[in-house]
Amino acid sequence: MIKIFHVLFTIYSILLFFTLLMILGLFIVIPLSISPAGGKFSFFLFRVWARLWSFGSGIRYEFQGREFIDRSQPYIFVFNHRSFLDAAIIPLAIPKQVRALGKKELSKIPFFGWVVGKVAIWVDRTDAESRRKSIARLVTFLNQGISTVVAPEGTRNDSDAILLPFKSGAFRLAVETGIPILPIAVIGANKIMKKGSLMIRPGKIKIYFSKPIAAPAASETAVTELSEKCRSRLELLLMEHEK
Repeated sequence: MIKIFHVLFTIYSILLFFTLLMILGLFIVIPLSISPAGGKFSFFLFRVWARLWSFGSGIRYEFQGREFIDRSQPYIFVFNHRSFLDAAIIPLAIPKQVRALGKKELSKIPFFGWVVGKVAIWVDRTDAESRRKSIARLVTFLNQGISTVVAPEGTRNDSDAILLPFKSGAFRLAVETGIPILPIAVIGANKIMKKGSLMIRPGKIKIYFSKPIAAPAASETAVTELSEKCRSRLELLLMEHEK
């Protein structure tokens, strides 16, 4: 009986997800299509969509550390990637417009791929040229004062490890641009929707922001040192709060 209820709840939540997206989708896309300045309004609507869907699905949030974010300063946000729900969590958690790397496969999801593609940079992680072009686009946005979001693990983590090995892209980007990195610990999303499963259950997600980490001056070891520092900071946040 509980399993049947779980399946019915999941169907309801998925239908609500796409229904809300279809209602708000055009209003999200049009401002961004007209002018880059429309991004602020589009992200406001992204948050409306994510908030309505979360409320309707019984998903609650707890935020800590938002005071570390200077809204006049662009950042490279990095986070631990545990669930597909991160697509809704990111616009709710970060109180400013961002551009995020997303794996190319998500662009094929009907309507979702079209709408989210306006603020996501799709990347084929198996193609070096695709990765190079995606980083170049992130640089363009950072130069415009728009923050970026990168999952340094490169894929969702469904292992027992706290974090998967980090890719170097986000940290090389920070060193090259001088933009600080701001780690975000997302806790509980994998309990609501696990990797490899479409099943959804109500619950609470906690999001903890770290203090920004300044990008070091360029050197042979700068990228590695920054990556290790960010990893240690994120691991500490997760170990402190993932209980």
